[in-house]
Amino acid sequence: MADVRVAPEVQDLTRIERIGAHSHIRGLGLDDTLEAREVSQGMVGQTEARRAAGVILRMIKEGKIAGRAVMLAGQPGTGKTAIAMGMAKSLGEETPFAMMAASEIFSLEMSKTEALTQAFRKGIGVRIREETEVIEGEVVEVEIDRPAAGNVAKTGKLTMKTTEMETIYDLGVKMIECIIKEKVQAGDVIAIDKVSGKVSRLGRSYARSKDYDAMGGTTKFVQCPDGELQRRKEVVHMVTLHEIDVINSRSQGFLALFAGDTGEIRTEVREQIDGRIAEWREEGKAEIVPGVLFIDEVHMLDIECFSFLNRALEQDMAPILVVATNRGITQIRGTQYSAPHGVPIDLLDRLLIVSTQPYSPKDLRTILDIRREEEDVEMSDDATELLTRIAAETSLRYAIHLITASSLIAAKRKAAEVDIEDVSRAYTLFIDIKRSVQYMLDYQDQYMYNEIPQGLQNGGSHAEPMTD
Repeated sequence: MADVRVAPEVQDLTRIERIGAHSHIRGLGLDDTLEAREVSQGMVGQTEARRAAGVILRMIKEGKIAGRAVMLAGQPGTGKTAIAMGMAKSLGEETPFAMMAASEIFSLEMSKTEALTQAFRKGIGVRIREETEVIEGEVVEVEIDRPAAGNVAKTGKLTMKTTEMETIYDLGVKMIECIIKEKVQAGDVIAIDKVSGKVSRLGRSYARSKDYDAMGGTTKFVQCPDGELQRRKEVVHMVTLHEIDVINSRSQGFLALFAGDTGEIRTEVREQIDGRIAEWREEGKAEIVPGVLFIDEVHMLDIECFSFLNRALEQDMAPILVVATNRGITQIRGTQYSAPHGVPIDLLDRLLIVSTQPYSPKDLRTILDIRREEEDVEMSDDATELLTRIAAETSLRYAIHLITASSLIAAKRKAAEVDIEDVSRAYTLFIDIKRSVQYMLDYQDQYMYNEIPQGLQNGGSHAEPMTD
């Protein structure tokens, strides 16, 4: 019964993740020569920008671009965040990828420079190697005595073998609990960490491949280990510098990672950690893995933050910084001066700038088809064509929002698929920017504080850059 109750929750969580704004992105959609496929891994169009991102990705994997910075610049709705997400998915789980919006640093209860420092250190990984004693072999037999009285300690024996030897081990209470928890049985290949007592199931022995009673659909078969049962094994841990900072700056240790509010971390703590990691690097116990820090809407940072970034990028341990912006020439926050993308010229000079271009109608149609499949919405060709035309005339984001709205309208009339009338109905219910601006222009006298910016006088969908 417990399984029946848990299943719906798992499905709901999966569904919430599945229909996220960029949940269809699986990578950058590049081939082995870094050429961008037209449609691949959820990515559509933007071949030049994706090719440039692929070159950066290759350099990241080879560790040749640490401390550099890249800017994704383009109009709203041209796939800047999608490219960043594609980079994150292509890097894999080993390489740290930290993502934040520039405005986040103003809402945290710490200084702006401390927030940026923590973000930087989240983007730097440390691969720590250590040797440990393990017992690794195939389980021949498990004997656990369970006395009738519950307060009497359990006793048991575990028989393990390799291709060359076989040994019987007496089990303590803690080991018995671990073996029961992992559901270890005869024929399993397991590894026991002698220091921590942790039991890990590596798989089923090939010799038991015909033992159908103990098999499931996801059963993994491995060879019986050879050599000695007890051996030294190298274990690799992957952590970020920020996680090490938090663990060493809080009295509750690693539990501070779950507390959420890490607060400010003293400079002395970070200096000690950097010194220790430098020693480990010399001894071959650790290596630095430069990751990626992605800052969206970078124009929201102020002049203090930009000055910090200039200095932080020159430090020995710095991640690859990827920033995105949709602004043209606009005011640098915290100053009276304007600059391209709202970023000071001296920082722009340090950036490799990748530009994104507006999508063609064909690309818009493909993206809407991908999103429609992602949201599990059946739609007629005529309705999709209308939605594509709406995306071209208004914005891609607005058209994507109409997919779910149209499907709900179609469900209300018990239709199997979304038709033109459903998309048209959604289009009239939810207005886009251009119609909203025109409505305000028509009824401006009925609104409070009805001062119209110069850029909206003509009813355009995007205002011209304004400076205070």
